Amino acid sequence: MLISILIADDHSTLRAGLRTLLNAEQDLKVVGEAPDGPQALLLAKQLLPDVLVTDINMPGASGIQVAHELRSLLPATRILILSLYEDHSLVRQALAAGATGYVIKRAVESELINAVRAVAQGETYVDSETQRGLMGKLLSRAPVAAPASEPLTAAEQTLLGLLACGYSNQQIAGVLALDLTEVAGRRVDLCDKLGLHSRIELLRYARAEGLVDQTCRAGG
Repeated sequence: MLISILIADDHSTLRAGLRTLLNAEQDLKVVGEAPDGPQALLLAKQLLPDVLVTDINMPGASGIQVAHELRSLLPATRILILSLYEDHSLVRQALAAGATGYVIKRAVESELINAVRAVAQGETYVDSETQRGLMGKLLSRAPVAAPASEPLTAAEQTLLGLLACGYSNQQIAGVLALDLTEVAGRRVDLCDKLGLHSRIELLRYARAEGLVDQTCRAGG
């Protein structure tokens, strides 16, 4: 199946490089290019691409703002954010706005093709370098104590941190390279260990432990 792609970036040289890279693949085709946010929105509505590959910083409207607007207008168009910044608060904002992919620009050559294919299939994709940074920040924390139980494992604490940042099950599956069934099962196990009964209670527990402030607002 041919995947149609719209590129949005205010640098013509970078757009040309992305176009060459993507069009070299038999299953990918760049159908349009936009130099700014408003033009990206206009062309997306006209061309209905499978995937919008957009820079996070553009004149007129950022990639995150574009993702937020297109989320309801064109739910079938998947949005992949390109960024200079390995900033986990930006990853969280992008995914919350409706993007399903985030790739830092220095990883474009090695990961962009796989990222486009993944998001086109409905998966969530975060480049491996950003994933490692996110996991490292979560795993470097002191263990969170479960009520009347042993401390949470590193994997459980990572899951709780992602939930605290507002990640959906699908987004968590993409970050942790799990399927949705595994994510749901681990969340149930985490609830059982903490003596909780819902995602809301998990979020309240995460907030009480300071994970929202420390993990999300501090960029990690």
